[in-house]
Amino acid sequence: MRAVDIIRLKRDGGELSPAAIDSFVRGATNGDGWAPYQLSALLMAVFLKGMSPSETAHLTRAMADSGKVLDLSDIPGPKVDKHSTGGVGDKTSLILGPLAAACGVIVPMMSGRGLGHSGGTLDKLEAIPGFRVGLNESEFRSALRNVGLGMIGQTSDVAPADKTLYAMRDVTGTVECIPLITASILSKKIAEGINGLVMDVKCGHGAFMKTRADAKVLAESLVRVGTANGLKTIAVLTAMDVPLGRYVGNTLEVIESIETLRGQGPPDLTELSVLLAARMVKLAGLAADDSTAIQKVRKALDSGAGYEVFLRCVEEQGGDPLALEDYTRLPTAPRTMYVVAPRTGFVSEMTAGAIGVSSMILGGGRERAEDGIDHAVGIVCRAKPGERVLAGQTIYEVYYRSTAKLMSALPLLEESFTLADEPPPAQPLLLEEIA
Repeated sequence: MRAVDIIRLKRDGGELSPAAIDSFVRGATNGDGWAPYQLSALLMAVFLKGMSPSETAHLTRAMADSGKVLDLSDIPGPKVDKHSTGGVGDKTSLILGPLAAACGVIVPMMSGRGLGHSGGTLDKLEAIPGFRVGLNESEFRSALRNVGLGMIGQTSDVAPADKTLYAMRDVTGTVECIPLITASILSKKIAEGINGLVMDVKCGHGAFMKTRADAKVLAESLVRVGTANGLKTIAVLTAMDVPLGRYVGNTLEVIESIETLRGQGPPDLTELSVLLAARMVKLAGLAADDSTAIQKVRKALDSGAGYEVFLRCVEEQGGDPLALEDYTRLPTAPRTMYVVAPRTGFVSEMTAGAIGVSSMILGGGRERAEDGIDHAVGIVCRAKPGERVLAGQTIYEVYYRSTAKLMSALPLLEESFTLADEPPPAQPLLLEEIA
């Protein structure tokens, strides 16, 4: 079947056969029979006409099989990973990975870099001097054997079709497509060689999916397609209208993660990290129910076992372990300024998206994939919704390097919070679970 025939079929709302999908994926992998403009045309046809669950499941498997699929069966223990759709201050991977590993889960965590206002796990890890996210397969396997946790970036031979298609989606207006999002996420996870996956699908101002309804559709697709491909998958919908924790920015989020693993983290970040780690433990078959799983994770947190796993992970991957005790060894911004409350009142709203974009403008994120990252800059939320502040009290502590970038970020920060005379009603962090 020619590429143009496959494009016409989907354009007219038809269902693609496995052979047609395989042809498309081969074209994305090595150009076989497909020109770049034809790949883009089919992406747009899928964006407009959608894909059935069976089409999406086959696309996912074909993309995973376009490169190397790891076989980790020689490493004892259940292999479970977690993936988040991204949010502001979302540093849970640095916390839940060590906690789950301390409970006996093998955690092969293949993460990405941040784009836009959502920080990437790799960028955060690279704020630790010397930390290597580019381990080869042998080193990755050693990390899993020695620590139970390996935290790396996607290698060039994992789901290469996804690299091509993701880059095209980014410039052709086809990013916001549930089947394509599903296949992109799950193809890389299947290629990791894991047995189970916990998905954190965020929704709200600071998330990719702005509404709960859209987030639920994506979560259901991920669970359905993951399960169809033999990957035990569950998803939780979590709120992302307010930054998770108080620290936004790469070094700052490393510090908050360390403090959380020491039992001194903010309640929302601690709660979500424990909840997700517990789902990983249960999915791994190491706990019979949610309550037992949470008890195991809490014990790993309270005993310091999770922190010890993170310390060993840093050492295993070439990072400076002393930086976990002495934060001055981490990248540090040269300047600090403060955004203060104009009057006394309760913080009633705080727009996560605006805070995330402000951090990106300061240099803590990237607008384009090729942009560099300033690990040192960021924002600390000294007050959050529900908390009372006095006139002149600090709302945001801003760490910056460039005065020009600060001046660009300040208007966003100043408009990102609202004060009221009464505290707002408490909002739940966990919205729904889909299995």
